[in-house]
Amino acid sequence: MIKFDHVSKIYPNGFKGLKDVSLEIEQGEFVGIIGLSGAGKTTLIRTVNKMHDISEGSLIVDDVEVKNLKGKALRRFRRNIGMIFQSFNLVTRTTVINNVMSAFVPDLPFWRCLFGIYRKEDKIKALEALDNMGILEKAYVRCDQLSGGQQQRVALARTLAQDPKIILADEPVAALDPVTARQVMNDFKKINTERNITVLINIHHVDLALEYVDRIIGIAAGKIVYDGPSKKITEAILSEIYGGDLSKVGSASELERHD
Repeated sequence: MIKFDHVSKIYPNGFKGLKDVSLEIEQGEFVGIIGLSGAGKTTLIRTVNKMHDISEGSLIVDDVEVKNLKGKALRRFRRNIGMIFQSFNLVTRTTVINNVMSAFVPDLPFWRCLFGIYRKEDKIKALEALDNMGILEKAYVRCDQLSGGQQQRVALARTLAQDPKIILADEPVAALDPVTARQVMNDFKKINTERNITVLINIHHVDLALEYVDRIIGIAAGKIVYDGPSKKITEAILSEIYGGDLSKVGSASELERHD
């Protein structure tokens, strides 16, 4: 489904965000990407939908060479990939359902987009996505009246409405309290399990990654230093990923439980 073959990313200032990355991710996997800030986690997931171009190597997604995409072909390709951000990326001064229906904008005629006129089937699909996320009753509430966790669920509903094959999540629980963060991680797990959607989540909270995801990719200075089952993560492996600094990795009980 997703294949990195000796991929490197070099920024204009010469900084190497990714260094000779090779890995394969199959359809339906739930993958957590961990590492220090600046290690290359965000760069890795953003190359999948070409938010970042790769500098070297090959990146194949669903039998398509990503680096060759542009224009309409790129826009069409991105419709199969949902993107979830830490900041939610919602229009907070309008209703929840309007935010979810914005997922259909790329497929609508210009005049419908201009006047915000959606089809009946789009509205039904948006309501079904909200129901799936457990916030159907908030459909006609303005987004700025919702909690952070509810806003993240709206973002998830918007992504589900576009029927993606892949969901990329860039620190989606970083701004949430621990209880809400677990609720959102439960949502990701539900989506992954029930819909067989591939989920790649860049996550700072290692304890949550160990608890929820099936596979861990550990990055240090742009290189993959661990790629394997979350249940095989040890303190020694985490020490390698985090350069010996385990102060923010997670509780000892979490490490022991997965050792």
